[in-house]
This record gives sequence, structure tokens and C-alpha cells, in this order.
Amino acid sequence: MPLRLFDTATRTVRGFVPHTPGAVSLYVCGATVQSPPHLGHVRSGVNFDILARWLTHTGHRVTLCRNVTDIDDKILTKAAAEPVPYWELAQRNERAFTAAYRALGCLAPTVEPRATGHIPQMIELMRELTARGHAYAAGGDVLFSVGSFAEYGQLSGHRPDDAQSARDTAPGKRDPRDFALWKAAKPGEPHWDTPWGPGRPGWHLECSAMAHHYLGDTFDIHGGGIDLLFPHHENERAQSRAAGSPFARYWMHNAWVTLGGEKMSKSLGNSLLVSELLTRHRPVVLRYYLGAAHYRSTIEYTPAALDEAAAAYGRIEQFVLRAAERLGTALTSEPEPEPVPGAFAAALDDDLGVPQAVALVHQHVRAGNTALAADDKEQTAQLLGTTRAMLDVLGLDPLAPQWSATAPATGGLRDTFDELVGLVLDERRIARDRRDYPAADRIRDRLAAAGVEVTDTPQGPRWSVPGR
Repeated sequence: MPLRLFDTATRTVRGFVPHTPGAVSLYVCGATVQSPPHLGHVRSGVNFDILARWLTHTGHRVTLCRNVTDIDDKILTKAAAEPVPYWELAQRNERAFTAAYRALGCLAPTVEPRATGHIPQMIELMRELTARGHAYAAGGDVLFSVGSFAEYGQLSGHRPDDAQSARDTAPGKRDPRDFALWKAAKPGEPHWDTPWGPGRPGWHLECSAMAHHYLGDTFDIHGGGIDLLFPHHENERAQSRAAGSPFARYWMHNAWVTLGGEKMSKSLGNSLLVSELLTRHRPVVLRYYLGAAHYRSTIEYTPAALDEAAAAYGRIEQFVLRAAERLGTALTSEPEPEPVPGAFAAALDDDLGVPQAVALVHQHVRAGNTALAADDKEQTAQLLGTTRAMLDVLGLDPLAPQWSATAPATGGLRDTFDELVGLVLDERRIARDRRDYPAADRIRDRLAAAGVEVTDTPQGPRWSVPGR
């Protein structure tokens, strides 16, 4: 089955056909570096990393452009509050984002442009929009005329009347819906010279200019968080298409990470910094947690959910490490080239169905543990190879250099406990398979008496030790 993706613009799952056969161009809205990254910030990095890995695995050459917004109202406000130069704050937080992406195993983008490095491209885009009658100068600002573009609102479903700009009172503004492409300089603010006077770019203009510069008039996929759909992506699409560029052929949006039912954000004070979480959990566990859910499903953060992710990944990891040790496989090896199972490919081809793909990984792990218990080296080797091939696509192979240094040793007390629980659960599964439900229940009861709680899920049993 060919790859199918949910396209926000059409609100349908569409067959994906690259603009250029064998190559995929992908633009992902990256960080606005006003603060260090929290868990919600890096979800798109993980989700679109899985997409890029799958496209690469299926033979495509992927060009990934992920931008950095390093000039913005909030950056200026926070820099002034410290006080430090805006560029110092931006660089500090950009380094924090880079470290977070790297820690979570996200492959480096092909190019990672900064907004401040592309002012000439923004000036050229404004010239084109002005010449076509879609933009005008007003009091040092350059504004996009929403009323001049009949397609406005088609991406997000918002009406043009929803596009009330924060600069409604700007001198000379013709329509309260019009938004700023360029903002006139204020005293003490950084600025660049343009034909319309000194100032700095608007957020939406930056992404359009950088996407066009690196990926061309037409590119395949524009991605980002669902919170960017309106007004940012709507405005990007409007100004790009008004300038004569077909722009993105598919639009993809990942859902939020929420805390207490609300979007995780600095303004709400409910963020969880990646740097803080990494003091309590290994990076690979955070990647599993963010990547295992479907990219369009909201993740509600709780400590228990992260603990469940740690336990689930631990079962995968323990099989891979035990099997590799039994077979004499190097514990820092790249997986041998091996095709993934058809069901795994079908899951990812169906709008990146990672939950179904992860469930298949766990099926192979359970079968692999049975093969290990039977000392069936041939079956163990086959299951290890297939499991690692799937994990490589997901960026979760425990033997990959990214993770092998942080994998638990195979002989420690915690490892022994995890392995013993895994073996007991295998016995329970065998009892259930032969329909000996009383025996399966007794195993579960004995685990509960030992303080191990077992929860049956569609992906298999999950266990935890409260307070552990």
C-alpha cells in the first residue's frame, strides 16, 4: 500500500506522491527561541523525525528544512527583562533546542536556517506581494491585505473575519484583518533597512521566505504543531500563494502535549522542561513516550504515563540486549539491512500508524522471549533482526550508538528484576494462549502480592511497581 497522509488542507487522508520522484522536500516549523524547550516543543521534532526516517527507509532522498525563529516580540521582551542582548538570549535557547533534539535521537535537518539570516529573501517576497496588490506600506509597516486573497481561510477553516491583527491601530491600516509582514522599528529594537524603512520581520513572512529559498516554489510537505495552524500557517499559505508560489502540497500537524487538560505552554506556567525531565528519565524513554502515540492524538502528560513508557521500552530493550548477548552480537552495532514486516510497513503507510507499528514490535519481543527461553538461537536471531529493523525506523534501536551508552547493564539488580517480571509475564501469556485462565489469574495475583501491578492493553500487558 502506498504511503497515505492526513492533509490538513483537504481534511482527508491522501495518497502521497512526491513532486519529484524519489525525493521528498519537507519544511517543519522549528523553535521560536524565547525560552528553553519543554516537552510540548519537541514533540514535532520526534514525530517528523519518524516521518523522515520512514521516507528514507522506503528509498526517498529527504530534504528537511527546520527553521529557527530568532527575532520575535517575545524574544525581545524576555531579553529586555533579563536584561541581555536579544541575540544572546536567542543563541542560548537555540543551543538548548539543538541539545534536546540531539538527546531525543532526532536526525539533524538538512538545513536549519535562522530568520535573521534571510532578510534579503523577505524583502524580495514583500516586493512581489506589493507589486501584485496583496501588500501595502503603512506607517513604516508592510501589511498583507487579507481581503485581496480569496483563498484566505481555506487551510484552517477560519473565516477572514477571524484574522484580527494585534496591530489593529497601526497608522494607515486599511483593514483590521490585515497582518504585518514587516514591523517598523521602535526605539532600542534591532532593525534592518528596507525600501519601506527600518524595521524587523513578521513571524509569518520569515517561514515563507525560508521555505521558498531552500525548497523552491513547490515543495511536498509543510509540518508543525496544530497550534500553528491559525494564524501562522494560514498566513504563510496566503502570502506565499498570493506571490505566485504553489507552496506546500501537503500540510501535516501534530497534536499537543497537554498537562491537566491544557496545552503545555510557558504562558500557562505548566511546562515541563526537557532538561529537567532528562534528570529523571533516559532520553530514549522520552522519545518512546512522544513517538509511540499517533502524531494526531493529544498526549496528556502524567508521571505515571511516562513510567509506563519506561516499562514498555524496557521490555523491548531487555529482549534486544539479552538476545544480542546470547548470539554474540556487538552491543553497539548497526542493524543488518533487513526488510521490515509487511504489517509494520502497512501501519506506517497508513498515516504514520506508529501505535500499530509499536504493537507489532512488542509482539516480536514476546515471541523473541519465548525463543530465548527455549534456547532456539535460529528463531531468536530472526526475531532480533526483524525487531531491530523496525526499531531502527522508529529511532529506538537499543544497540544504536545513540542509545547503547545509556542502556542498562545486563547484570544489574534492576535489570534482573525487570527480566524476572518479563519471564513471569511470558508464562502468564502462555497460560492464556492455552486458555488456562485460572493459571493466568494466579500468576497475576502473585505478581500483585509482590507489588507488581499488571494492566492488560491492546499492545500487551504493562506492569509497574507503584513508587518505583
